[in-house]
Amino acid sequence: MKILILEDNFNLANIIKEMLEEKNYKVDSFNDGNLVLDNFMNGYDCFILDINVPNIDGLTLLKTIRDYDISIPVIIISSNIELNTIKNAYIKGCNDFLKKPFYIYELEAKIDLLCKKDTIIYLNNDFYFNTNEEILYNNLNKEIHLTHKEKQFLILASKYPSQSISLELIEQYVWEGEMASTMSIRSLIKRLRMKLPKDSIETTTYGYKVILTK
Repeated sequence: MKILILEDNFNLANIIKEMLEEKNYKVDSFNDGNLVLDNFMNGYDCFILDINVPNIDGLTLLKTIRDYDISIPVIIISSNIELNTIKNAYIKGCNDFLKKPFYIYELEAKIDLLCKKDTIIYLNNDFYFNTNEEILYNNLNKEIHLTHKEKQFLILASKYPSQSISLELIEQYVWEGEMASTMSIRSLIKRLRMKLPKDSIETTTYGYKVILTK
């Protein structure tokens, strides 16, 4: 799982980052709202946002994230505990609000509750992909090797079960903010089709659809 932290208190940001990395999460930490605006579409599964940060505040970024995706968990952490601020955070779509100062295990528990999900997606012929382990198993329960981008694509597919995923979204999530040509995406799909059961990935008008059986 990939998590973005927005926190301009260097020590607190490092404590949170170290805690999450010890749990084998991938973590990017920023201290400036502009940097988050430039990077928030780079394949994150969870956001931890402070409100009072340089340039663009956390609540403005929360609205931007919600305009992009309503399902990604967002946890607000802030020393501003005015009722209107907390209410506004929930109105804009945060999943939880943690008041500073807090014990680090409080944030850890909220992340585990909201962001960490034991998700298994099933494909034809009893193949299945565990999104937490990032492992694909065949019908003999043996692991099938996947590249990082192949794993990212299947994680993305788990968020949109049996739905068409646009080329733009694939580029944003799988390439994590880097540019990707249509040919690069087609090559990725071709490699995955060789590893998955037949007809697991359909080509759609605007992208691709992974067919799930359960």
